[in-house]
Amino acid sequence: MYITQLLLRSPSLRRFLRRPNSAQIIEQFRLDAGNMETIARQAPGKLAKVFFEHRGRTIDKWVHYLEIYEHHLARYRNTSVKILELGVFRGGSLELWRKYFGGDAIIFGIDINPDCADYVTAPNQVRIGSQDDPDFLKKVALEMGPPDIVLDDGSHIARHQRKSFDVLFPFLKPGGIYIMEDLHTAYWADGFGGGYGRKDNAIGHVKQMIDDMHAWYHLRPVTTPAKTEIGAIHVYDSIVVIEKRHRDPPGHIQVG
Repeated sequence: MYITQLLLRSPSLRRFLRRPNSAQIIEQFRLDAGNMETIARQAPGKLAKVFFEHRGRTIDKWVHYLEIYEHHLARYRNTSVKILELGVFRGGSLELWRKYFGGDAIIFGIDINPDCADYVTAPNQVRIGSQDDPDFLKKVALEMGPPDIVLDDGSHIARHQRKSFDVLFPFLKPGGIYIMEDLHTAYWADGFGGGYGRKDNAIGHVKQMIDDMHAWYHLRPVTTPAKTEIGAIHVYDSIVVIEKRHRDPPGHIQVG
């Protein structure tokens, strides 16, 4: 028996499955139910332990994200970290962050679905609105204060991802991180505005950031904050972690 509970509960993947030949792509991601305990044992870190032991509201995550999160988020455990997550789904992800970060964390979720207001347990909070609405995003960011972490697990639509980043990155606390999940949708045209090689999807946006980070060495126009306000861009399979850090002009020197 095969299960895809970590995959097919995702609204983005359900939309993708309506496309012709999509089953051929999805088949390679199917997980054998008998191997779930093995997968749980092999996944490293505290977050993976919390994830696989979770029995509350539904969480939808790709397994390989867990180690990536552990690497970048462990320093925030047991602190008053502020995390803003775009995309609430069934509310399980907010519960996961509460268990992982601890009782002092300030956790806000955003979702366009009004039902998500009921998928939350205090002190976690949910605000209903669109990640494509700059005024709404600014209102939430001002209410909670500068976040340490912004996690975009929302619609995965190209223009929404770009709009959310453009609005929320300036609010991100210096030293904070901005994470965009499920970048594979950047390759899917139907419903996501993606497509291989397109410059206006999430992958194209990340590539532009990389070019802009190196704008000290070329004369092309800069369209992202990467030249002076992004310290590092960590690109993984379907997920990117962007570190906000002010950068002075690079210097080159010889010694010895």
